[in-house]
Amino acid sequence: MGTKMSPNIALVTTPTRLSGLLAKFGTKGSARFRMQTARSNFLSTNRSAAAVVDANSDFDEYVNEDQQYETAVKTIRADLEGLGYPVVVVPRNYISNFFFGMTEAVVVVGPDGLVANTAKYAGEIPIIGINPMPDRFDGVLLPFDIDQARRVVRQTLSGKANVREVTLAGVSLSDGQSMLAFNDFFVGRSSHVSSRYVLYSDGKSETHSSSGVIISTGAGSTGWLSSVYHMTRGVGRRMGVPFDSPPQIPWNTDALCWVVREPFLSCDSQVDLVTGEIRTDKPLRLESLMPEGGVIFSDGIESDFLTFNSGTIAEFRIAETQSRLVT
Repeated sequence: MGTKMSPNIALVTTPTRLSGLLAKFGTKGSARFRMQTARSNFLSTNRSAAAVVDANSDFDEYVNEDQQYETAVKTIRADLEGLGYPVVVVPRNYISNFFFGMTEAVVVVGPDGLVANTAKYAGEIPIIGINPMPDRFDGVLLPFDIDQARRVVRQTLSGKANVREVTLAGVSLSDGQSMLAFNDFFVGRSSHVSSRYVLYSDGKSETHSSSGVIISTGAGSTGWLSSVYHMTRGVGRRMGVPFDSPPQIPWNTDALCWVVREPFLSCDSQVDLVTGEIRTDKPLRLESLMPEGGVIFSDGIESDFLTFNSGTIAEFRIAETQSRLVT
């Protein structure tokens, strides 16, 4: 007989920069030596950089950051024990494979991007963002401090917490695959080669050659989408052309925004359809013209992608599921 699963609290964590170095070099001593060697080689040919390049202080910062983060996770886990549910630690790399069906609350221990990465898999389970290092993380999606974790989770479990609903984006492919996005989707090539596709929106269509397409939610409008607008505004300012500020889209928006990155005009590619909206009755469709290397990924997670090569059509819509962030 299979093991019966019980309701749980999921505690989502992320590797620190030090853990990444240790995975590569094995020990702290070896990692410090490799960093020192790389910096020494750099300084030997860049004397003017000596004042701002210090391998030892940088490595010590990695160590301090790791200790601070691990202490925060240990403290939060201990505080959550005894609330009536087992606490299951879910490392970032396992989020996409974790079964959230028995989870009553999801506790994410920073940075902000970890909340976005978790939200698209957690469905409508309430998410509590804890900022373990306020001096390092902005905390836009991390409204709570370490010492607030137990109280907020208890309120969430009892249904008394304030919750903010966030609109997600969804994509479905003609082969049946699908994916959600909390912040944004990227559609393009896995390399820096131009992306080629046919774009269909609002009864119009164009063949494009570009650096890809960004489809943004309200929550993601201050991220990748804003960087595209800042670039456009900078170019416009240089050319003496006025340009509006990046759009401020509500997190519970009823419309998504899409924008084409660096569209190229040629004899067989156009540049008129470069930005627009997605609404309930107005999806965005892209048909791949790429023989290989075409991808769709969300929220900056390039390793978790859908293949988007020739013969595939992707339809982007407002997702039926919303994320629920505890505020």
